Amino acid sequence: MIDQLFEFIENHPLLVSAFLLVLLAWLAFEAKRGGSAGVSTTEATTLINREDGLVVDIRESSEFKAGHIAGAKNVPQSRLKERLPQLEKHKESPVIVVCKQGQNAGAAVTELSEAGFSRVYKLKGGMAQWQADNLPVVKR
Repeated sequence: MIDQLFEFIENHPLLVSAFLLVLLAWLAFEAKRGGSAGVSTTEATTLINREDGLVVDIRESSEFKAGHIAGAKNVPQSRLKERLPQLEKHKESPVIVVCKQGQNAGAAVTELSEAGFSRVYKLKGGMAQWQADNLPVVKR
């Protein structure tokens, strides 16, 4: 199997180079979008409890009502720009952005950072990880 891989690489250097270039570009894009500024559920809990961190849940209202972190504000990602004034008083506090699985929060982290929020993090794994770690969820 490994021999076939090396043979493929030798026979298709342009294709392999293009693949590596696209992979590096994608990784750079994800890092810039906020992919590296994530916190674990334990770190998020510490920020919430010890530093009065704000949880901003960017999922749609129906998902939010089905279960969310206690004290979280629901600001759907599609309405984040228009609802920024409601979050202004938290510019210097830790802000933890939560989505369904941690994949969409990076864009919201970037948007909040550009709006002047100094300590913005995404929750690694999103609500799926929060629930997998058996942490409390509020339902309304």
